[in-house]
Amino acid sequence: MTTRLAINGASGRMGRELIVASQARDDLALVAAFGAPGSGQLGVDAGRIAGTDELGVALVSSETMADTAFDVLVDFSLPGPSMAALAVCRAQGAAMVIGTTGYDDAQQAEIDAGADEIAIVQAPNYSAGVNLTLDLVGRAAAALGDDVDIEIIEAHHRHKVDAPSGTALKLGDVAAHARGQNLAESAVYTREGQTGARPPAAIGFATVRAGEIVGEHTVLFAGAGERLEITHRATSRQTFAGGAMRAAVWAADQGAGHYGMNDVLGLTDAR
Repeated sequence: MTTRLAINGASGRMGRELIVASQARDDLALVAAFGAPGSGQLGVDAGRIAGTDELGVALVSSETMADTAFDVLVDFSLPGPSMAALAVCRAQGAAMVIGTTGYDDAQQAEIDAGADEIAIVQAPNYSAGVNLTLDLVGRAAAALGDDVDIEIIEAHHRHKVDAPSGTALKLGDVAAHARGQNLAESAVYTREGQTGARPPAAIGFATVRAGEIVGEHTVLFAGAGERLEITHRATSRQTFAGGAMRAAVWAADQGAGHYGMNDVLGLTDAR
């Protein structure tokens, strides 16, 4: 069975990668590519936008989303357009794969409510390697406990608009949970001036934005006399796009629920 796929944010950096990745699978058929209203690329074939052969699917305004039938929508856009896409998916009973980050509490609550009606896969990162990294970080944090200090260093391209990255925050949340902490109470996002000694059980974040860095994350466990570092580096966005396509096929066969990439990959962990 072929899953009918729609992509929201199709003309963006990740959107173009998603179009390419969708063509590598025989179990997906791209039926719609949505872009921002007023985009200069509206009407252009999605294949041309992605730099591949024409696909017979033109980029159309996301305002027309409700006029197209699809089985699953993959969303790598912005929080506002993502919420509009969620409403359409709920109305159609279509599954949704969410790669957008930076939601506020009210928007996240809407996503949680939507999972009562449709299958939603939400992950800050769709790379299999990153999700294995999350699993390793949880295990390390649980084993090392409060005997080590935890710092998370992440780097992305100059165009990324949110910081820390969603993946960095997820890594921090996994580490905090494994140590029985609440990340909101443990996280330290900025350091400047006379900061004083490091608070006990703090989880620090450092952010780099430069050039065309695809995505790098390191979790540093620093103890007395030794240091453990768990690092993942992405060199191509196809790593994320391929994972999102895998999630799309998986989500189309699931009942209502709020899933993560660990569910798609069949990982069992404490996340």
